[in-house]
Amino acid sequence: MKRVGVVLGGCGVQDGSEIHEAVSVLLALARKGAKAVCLAPTGPQTRVMNHAAGTPMDESRDMLAEAARIARGDISTLAEANVHELDAVVIPGGFGAALNLSNFATAGADMEIHRELQPVLSAAYGAGKPLCALCIAPPILAKLMQSEGIQGAKLTIGNDPGTAAAIEALGQTHVAASATDAVVDPDHKLVTGPAYMLAQNVAELYEGIDNAINELLALV
Repeated sequence: MKRVGVVLGGCGVQDGSEIHEAVSVLLALARKGAKAVCLAPTGPQTRVMNHAAGTPMDESRDMLAEAARIARGDISTLAEANVHELDAVVIPGGFGAALNLSNFATAGADMEIHRELQPVLSAAYGAGKPLCALCIAPPILAKLMQSEGIQGAKLTIGNDPGTAAAIEALGQTHVAASATDAVVDPDHKLVTGPAYMLAQNVAELYEGIDNAINELLALV
């Protein structure tokens, strides 16, 4: 059975991992006979949002504790991750990818990857494990490639000009894609898809994520 690390960074589209995307990843993996290994960093979210009102809340929430809501408690810290026991790694979207798993939301192309996530991704890439990022998470892979001395890796976030420009500024190649497309870079074993950057409903979202997971597992 293939084991795939699923990196979560909180719970909720505005301040953590996008729940529909994360669950779609878990469902797609399960339907293909792969085991999801949920992982998250420790420490407080960058912000906490009231998702009903769309406004910030004056409180603190732990990324791991919040991500455990999605994983039904079956989750480990990124520090505990053993890359040698994983066959691939996938990062769902949600604004937590740009706020918690990285600081892309505030730093753009000058971003840094979270200190607990960087070594996991670097080790996985170095070991030839395929990597997947969805929605707003692909800039994390663009930064990873830059840190590995790679230029021209093919990635997509769909067609958002600002995010595409940031991927290009990190030295990688943005490929325009539709909601259900999965862009594959076989040379670097990368898979990316737009997810809710373009998907208009949960059915279209799942179709795109299912395609991305198919491509990811094919690279294992």
